[in-house]
This record gives sequence, C-alpha cells and structure tokens, in this order.
Amino acid sequence: MAILDRLTAYAPTALVLRRAIQLADGGKLSEAFPLLAIAARAGIAEAEYRVARCYLEGLGVPPSRSESARWLRRAADHGSPDAQSLLAALYVAGLAGQEPDGNHIGSQSLFERDSSREPEFAAALGLAKKAAESGSATGQAILGFILSKGPAAMRDLDAAHGWYEKSAAAGCPEGCLGLALSLARRRQPAHTVKVAAEVRRAAEAGLPTAIYLLGVLTEHGQGVPLDRAAAARLYQLAAEKGLPAAQYRLGLGFIDGDLADLDVVAGETWMRRAALAGNVEAAYRLGDRRVKSSSPDYADAATWYRRAADAGHQAAARALASLYLSGNGVARDVEEGARWLRVSAKGGNQEAQVDFANLVIAGVGEPDDGTSIAGWFEATASSGDLIAAFNLGLCFAEGVGVRKDEEQAAQWVRRAAEGVADAQYAYARMLQDGRGVAADQKQARFWFERAANAGMVDAQVAFAEMLFNGRGGACLPQAAAQWFKRAAAAGHAGAMFAIGAQYANGEGLSFNPAAAQKWFAAAAERGHGHAQLMLGRYLCNGRAGEHNPVAGRVWLERAVAQGVREAADELYSSPPTGWTQ
Repeated sequence: MAILDRLTAYAPTALVLRRAIQLADGGKLSEAFPLLAIAARAGIAEAEYRVARCYLEGLGVPPSRSESARWLRRAADHGSPDAQSLLAALYVAGLAGQEPDGNHIGSQSLFERDSSREPEFAAALGLAKKAAESGSATGQAILGFILSKGPAAMRDLDAAHGWYEKSAAAGCPEGCLGLALSLARRRQPAHTVKVAAEVRRAAEAGLPTAIYLLGVLTEHGQGVPLDRAAAARLYQLAAEKGLPAAQYRLGLGFIDGDLADLDVVAGETWMRRAALAGNVEAAYRLGDRRVKSSSPDYADAATWYRRAADAGHQAAARALASLYLSGNGVARDVEEGARWLRVSAKGGNQEAQVDFANLVIAGVGEPDDGTSIAGWFEATASSGDLIAAFNLGLCFAEGVGVRKDEEQAAQWVRRAAEGVADAQYAYARMLQDGRGVAADQKQARFWFERAANAGMVDAQVAFAEMLFNGRGGACLPQAAAQWFKRAAAAGHAGAMFAIGAQYANGEGLSFNPAAAQKWFAAAAERGHGHAQLMLGRYLCNGRAGEHNPVAGRVWLERAVAQGVREAADELYSSPPTGWTQ
C-alpha cells in the first residue's frame, strides 16, 4: 500500500471511502479493498455495499457469496437502496445463500428462466419495497417482478405494472423489460408496438433476456418488421452472452435452417451449450436427434434424455424408459424402465400413462401402480378429457387398479366415443359382442362406421364385413368392397383377402380369378394364413391361368404352419394337382 494510502487509513472514514473509490475507479481493486473494508467496518452504508460487491464479483478479494450477503444485509439495514435491491435480486434468483460461480449476478437475472434454483420471495419482498419506496429504479423493477411472479398470495398485477412503469420511466433496463411483459400479459393488440419498444430499450442496454425476446418479436413480426436474419443475429448476441434459451433457439435455427443457412454442426454445438447450461428442452431435443439419426447413438441419447428427465421433462422420462425397456444404449432393465415411465406418468404425460398401464397389465411394477393408473385416468377423464375416459374404460375392462366391471367399462368407452376413434371402435365391439351393454348389431354398425370415417383401418374392415354380410342393416357387398379397398390401401392383410374372395365369388365385384389371385398373393405375403391357403390352391389348380404346383405347395405349407386345417387336409390327404406319388 502506498504511503498516502497508509496515512489515509488513519483519516476520517469519509476520506478513507473517497480514496478507496478513487483507487477502485482507477482499476486498483486490491489496493482499494482494504480501505473499503475500514469504511465498511465503521458502518458507512456505501462502503458496506461496495465491499459486498467486491465479494460477490471477486474484485480485489476472493469471491464469497456468504460474505457478500452479510455485507449486503448490513448495508441494507443502514438504508442503502442499492444494497436492498441487490440483496432482493439475489433472494429472487435463489442465490443469496450460495457461493458465486464467477458469473455476474444481479437484477439482470430476474427474467432468466433456465435456473433450477428456488427463489426466496418472502425474504426479497421487504427489501424490494424499501428500495422501491426510496426511489431506486432497480428496486422498483424487482418489486414489480415479485408482485407479478411471486407466490399467488403475494401477487398484485396492477401494482406490479405501476412499479414497472416507474422503473422504466427512470430508464432501468429491467423495468423496461418488466413493463413490456406486463403489457404483453394484457393481450391488447394496441400494446404490441409499445411492448416491442420497451423490449428494445432493455435490449439496447445489453440485457440478455431482452435481446432474446427482441429476437422472438423480430422472428414473428410482432411490433417490429418481420426479419428472420435480424432475429438470428439477436439470438446469436444473446447466446454469446450465455442465455440458454437463446442458445437453444439459435441451435434449432441452424439445424432446421429456418433462420440462417443450414449448419447442423453449429446448431448442435449451440444446442449442447444450452443443454449443459440447464435448458431442459435442448437436452431432450439432443436425445431425440441421436435416436432418430440415420446412425442412431442410443448411448448418447440416454445421456441427454437422463439430463432432461432428471430436470422434470416428462417426454424425456418416457423416452429414457423406452431405452431401458428395449435395451438400446443402456443395459435392458424392465424395472428401471417402469420407474421412468412411472415418473413421466405421474407428471401427467398421457402417453406414458398408457405405456405404464400396459406394463402393469403385463405384470410389471409395484402393487399400488394399478390404483395410481386408474386414479390418473379418472382425474383427467372427470374434467372432460375423452382420451382419459377411454383409458379409464380399458382399466375397468381389464381390472387395472379397479374391480373389473364391464358395465363401467362400456359407460366410459361410450363417453370417449364422442370424439376418439379408438373408443368408437371399442364400443362397437362391445355392442357387437354384448359386453357391458345389450348386444345391438345396428348400433355396432353405426359406431364402426364412425370410426371407419375417422380413418381407423380395423374399423373400416369391421364395417365392411357388416355391410357384406348384412348384419345390423342392409346387405351391401359393393359398398363393402370399397371399404375393403380403403383398408387394403393402408396395408391391412385381412382386407386384401376379403377383396380376393369377392373377386373369386363374384360378390360385390365382378368375377375375376386373376384379380382374386393377385389379392390373395398380396395378403399371403403379409402372413395371412387363409390367403396362403387360397393362393396355394390357385397355383396348384391353375384357377387363374397360372399353374405352378411347386409354388402352390410352398404356400400351402406356410398356411399349415399358421394352423390353417384345410391346408393340412389338402397337403396330406391327396397330392395337389400336377404332382405324382
């Protein structure tokens, strides 16, 4: 320490503080800190605040958030609005009790959503009020944030808007951003330009979240001219400032090529940075990309899925469960797969709930899992969700988590049938078979038709069968043929066999043995046993003009392997036409 500074240490504390500020402004932080500490120990609020900033940012002293918080509390108690604001911001960010990580922490972190830390709103509220009421623009912005984002009992959106307006009027970037978000929340088209203007003010001050949101507005032309190239530049700027949300969007833009030139390598680099910084969606997308690649890397996918699943991403938990159940990228572990499905299902992922229910039906899981599954479906179904109503009906049909009750099953499936094709088909089957409801072929035909029109292939075949045989209404073999052909176009082997039979018998379609053989062949190649029998007969007997007993016998043998008794009779009771013993 210079002689002047040694003498200054014995001077009145106001002079000590003045000299410390001079040294700090000159970049001599290690020399300034001892003098700041002297003034701080004397109870000067500004010195206490500056010491706290030094500890927080590691300026002239090793960083220590606990020491920073201690000095901030002293300065706040002595009436420093700056200290009150900063300490409130640390509480809101959930950082007041944690050690610093080398990144700048302050009010600019208010609107960043990628942190997994828990805010301490109650501790922040009183401090923010004191700072705001003393005229601190930063304190006003923080108070606005607490009143708009804090616990429900603490929220007052009108008061928050008022504090944001005061803060923005004073030129505080956080206040500008808060005001923009408060205006946007009101969803009035007249505010669109004002929202963009306030976001721009905050962005021009260098606030990363504001830069990112200006990119969003620019990408979609909200309050500013639509310009995807400019949006990409804004995302890049925010990404380079370390904002994970911007890194994710920039990465996605490079991968999809919707904002800039396609550059998958750069896109995945930014996506990884976002994921490693805590952006859960980025981690999930990386896992998905590894699975869906032309050369899948399931092990890497499992790593990214696990990162996202650990952070509460339901779809990632379901995807990770799939890897464990299939043994891709990880050792096959049904129990671990069930555990992750349970996590996803408990979080409300309906696809996971269905997957988990199927596992429980197969005997996997814990004793209470069935009850949980039925409870999930019932809670969602009671609120009007038709898919949940269908799944609850299946629980009653199978006795999963509830006593097996076919009448209850039919009631829930009927409710779901108002809008779910699978439920329409299932309810038609119940009506056809008389399970849980009185058998009613006419109504079964009606519900098969609804499901068929919704594009469900099995329903198209079932409806066609009823049209063909006249159950539940008029016999309409020509109409049946059209429905069979729609299902056949979707690859349904049974429908292909039915078309072949109609051509073979001249029912609904003109008699045409060659066309019949073609459709029998199509169904046979897809493993349809009776189609294999018919194709074998046609080839052995030359019914369509092609006489090939060797190939015919092969198809008969395949039909036998599928348990078709008539094929066995033809093979073993007498040799097919064209063969000699």
